[in-house]
Amino acid sequence: MSERVYLDWNATAPLRAEARAAMAAAMDLVGNPSSVHAEGRAARGLLERARAQVAAALGAEGADVIFTSGATEAAALACAGRGLVCSDIEHDAVRAWCDPVLPCDASGQVAVSDPAQSALQLANAETGVVQVLPEALAVSDLTQAFGKIPFAFNWLGIGAGLVSAHKLGGPKGVGALVVRRGTEIASQIKGGGQEMGRRAGTENLIGIAGFGAAAETAARDLAAGVWDEVAEIRNILESALEAGGNDVIFPGRESSGNRRLPNTSSILAPGWRGETQVMRLDLAGFAISAGSACSSGKVRASRVLTAMGYDSEAARSAVRVSIGPGVTRDQVLRFAESWRTAYARHRARAA
Repeated sequence: MSERVYLDWNATAPLRAEARAAMAAAMDLVGNPSSVHAEGRAARGLLERARAQVAAALGAEGADVIFTSGATEAAALACAGRGLVCSDIEHDAVRAWCDPVLPCDASGQVAVSDPAQSALQLANAETGVVQVLPEALAVSDLTQAFGKIPFAFNWLGIGAGLVSAHKLGGPKGVGALVVRRGTEIASQIKGGGQEMGRRAGTENLIGIAGFGAAAETAARDLAAGVWDEVAEIRNILESALEAGGNDVIFPGRESSGNRRLPNTSSILAPGWRGETQVMRLDLAGFAISAGSACSSGKVRASRVLTAMGYDSEAARSAVRVSIGPGVTRDQVLRFAESWRTAYARHRARAA
């Protein structure tokens, strides 16, 4: 049997060796970062080093980086009680706190009329579509873009951004909210006043150390052009899926004038349910998803695609392939061959 091939990097990226090493080293520190003795100061030093690493990777020097349990908590911290509006393409973690009234066009671009009262993601987890963020935007989900495309928080002109460690090769269960200094953020977790009084509770030092190392390494990879190579592999995959005249659609693809993440393909095969594709390809040795990780287990049409104008039946036929550094040309071609074979059998049965 062939090796399994992991093609679900947008759900979670493999843990980087640098993050693993940083976490192992952090396990040897006994002090609490809030303690004033030598052991506490050592823990505090590690915490602040990781904060600086994440800020530098985000281009957020001079901003406040508040460590959280992940982007979901960061979204609650940024959005709760503010009466923000958003679109239906937002991740559920953001959409839960906002009124989803902003319109989205067929290419996946969202029109924002009042940036100061709006939340808009930088890149979509399902289609990879990258937005042009308006100046003075209140909140942006930077999770999928972080480490994959170049941007700087300080140049985006936004008030707050959400990020998650495990999307760029850090550990699960840790993330951050980055806020422009002076931005008012009301604490949602009360207690000891950690994280500049915005998020109480002893910091997850081990996870944060891994996050810092992963962010630093991800920034280095991005600068070295690693994700340009990923984009070439993604394009080979899409060309292979189209070979033979397959009736396949790639929502949000650059041919519509969009910019996408370099690693993401939304694949729509009309009439072939996404969850069926995921199971078929899993049995063939390939890990893909039927949407964002938080919703792919639910048998329903992709809310992102229906917002873009696809009908429910078409939206139910979508799957997502998301790759990363180390995924090879041979692997994506083997996936494309398996997908084409399974699709041909489906069409033959449906005929």
